[in-house]
Amino acid sequence: MPKLNPRVIFSGIQPTGVPHLGNYVGALRQWVRLQRSEDASTKLIYSVVDLHAITMPQPPEQLRRRKREALAALLAIGIDPERATLFYQSSVPAHSELMWILSCTASVGYLSRMTQWKV
Repeated sequence: MPKLNPRVIFSGIQPTGVPHLGNYVGALRQWVRLQRSEDASTKLIYSVVDLHAITMPQPPEQLRRRKREALAALLAIGIDPERATLFYQSSVPAHSELMWILSCTASVGYLSRMTQWKV
């Protein structure tokens, strides 16, 4: 019998270069472990957050290459695309669309009154 409210685990990695030991120890190793330790009904969703990476100026060719390298690294460390969903953030237009809507409706003054938001 399927769970009524299955768990969803989401995380992402910026394509700022070849993943290093800190990426592996801090996050990627846990991503691989989750594939084995979590119930099969748990949804694992991992993203290459390429829209976050454009905050740093870089040639477009470099970003394209780094996106491919990041995805290849996820597969190389053992992320199973049959078990986890892998995607590029820029492939989901809703991310940019929601950001636009929120930036038009949530002013800095409004956000600064929220305890969860920090400058």
